[in-house]
Amino acid sequence: MGVLRKTTRVWWIAPATGCFWTLLIGFLFAQPAQDLTKAVQQTRAKYAKDLAALADWAQKQGLIKEAEQTRSWVGTQDPCKLYLVKLPEAIGPPKPPPDAMPLQAEWHQRFWQLRRAQAAALWELARRAVRAGRASLAVELVLEAAREHPDHEPIRRFLGYQPYQGAWRTDYEVRKLRAGQVWHERFGWLPKSYVPRYEKGERFYQGRWISAEEDARVHADIYHGWDVETEHFLIRTNHSLEAGVALGVKLERLYRVWRQLFFRYYATEAQMASWFDPQARSQSLRLPQHKVVYFRNRQEYTSAFREAIPQIDQTIGLYFAGTRRCYFFAGDEFEDRTLLHEATHQLFYETRPVSPQAGRAANFWILEGVAMLMETLREENDFLVLGGWDDQRIQAARYRLLEENFYVPLAEFCTYGMEKLQSDPRIATLYSQAAGLTHFLVFFEGGRYRDALIEYLKAVYSGRDDPGTLARLTQTPYSELDRQYRIYMQSSLQPANSPKP
Repeated sequence: MGVLRKTTRVWWIAPATGCFWTLLIGFLFAQPAQDLTKAVQQTRAKYAKDLAALADWAQKQGLIKEAEQTRSWVGTQDPCKLYLVKLPEAIGPPKPPPDAMPLQAEWHQRFWQLRRAQAAALWELARRAVRAGRASLAVELVLEAAREHPDHEPIRRFLGYQPYQGAWRTDYEVRKLRAGQVWHERFGWLPKSYVPRYEKGERFYQGRWISAEEDARVHADIYHGWDVETEHFLIRTNHSLEAGVALGVKLERLYRVWRQLFFRYYATEAQMASWFDPQARSQSLRLPQHKVVYFRNRQEYTSAFREAIPQIDQTIGLYFAGTRRCYFFAGDEFEDRTLLHEATHQLFYETRPVSPQAGRAANFWILEGVAMLMETLREENDFLVLGGWDDQRIQAARYRLLEENFYVPLAEFCTYGMEKLQSDPRIATLYSQAAGLTHFLVFFEGGRYRDALIEYLKAVYSGRDDPGTLARLTQTPYSELDRQYRIYMQSSLQPANSPKP
């Protein structure tokens, strides 16, 4: 964050409990949350029951494949992972095969009706969750509903899409398409008329067509490199146009997940309310494009920073707040985890006003912890997934805690500022603990502390934090959080394996 942070890979008043009125007030405020949780559980249970009934009907009709699809639709998801559905672009409900028999068409229609009804129920629960101050639960329900009914317009609007020419598009995509451009998987956004010549090996440069080889010579140094624009990133690279586009695709995938999970970090209360109220006028949200520099090789990367950062050889990527840019290089040493980690810092740093002292005096661990959480982003079947016990960071955290019995209590850990943590000879182990604690705050008891985590990040990045901030936001003493963390890390059935050297 504008300074060198080193990991194993990357630099860079509680009221009196005996008071009757305190107990009564606490009970009254707890009731809406309990009612909402119960309503969510009942909605999911009813849906599972309805699907089971449909599967039984299909089985009796001899629709074996359809019965299996119905039973597997909800599936068993890992409670220590976040699942974000990959939504289709095309508008329109799924259609049965053209040669479907009448019973197959009937199953298809009944299955689709169940999904639509479930999406509507989940959307209404999400709106209740927002009114109850349960923003993270609201997002979880919206994403669940989006899988059931990808064409639910309020949900799509919340996710940033609008219908355009038979597909769901963002405002940015609509502007590009209206300007006569199309997205090419190799070359990015191009005027539609340019595509055939680009595919034949020609490139348009300064008003004339040249060969791909000449284009490469023109862009050989980073100061004259290719500029690749995606919706949320501006990438300068001297490796190749195609490499810049591929990097942009990865960054946009990260952005989409980050935006959905942390919208309460950058959005105002009015914006949030408008997104969940179909009668309200949607509050506009303008976020910056983030700049990234992607060098052709390590040598050029290190040469660019040798004077400013003497230890640059020990890095494989960084975010520098002074220039508001991420820097990476191509080659065998490049890792997607480093890209995700550093770009996450960039997103948190550049989407709302941030104090230059963020994390310097205390609470530095959470800034690294949330970046390590986003390192876990990957695809599993039809989902983008975060978290999981099998991630190398979490394996290391569990091993340090459960096998080596290493743990810095939160009351002390939250006093660590950036310099204290990064100069500690136990830095790798402390980073493991930061990753584990962030995992705990996201997944413990179904996301009990997820909203507090986002408020914690807002407080630290804005410089309004102190060592006691997390305890106040979670309404839980640090000693109790320490105890819960150990229980949580013991809850996995996987062995606590030794971290890789």
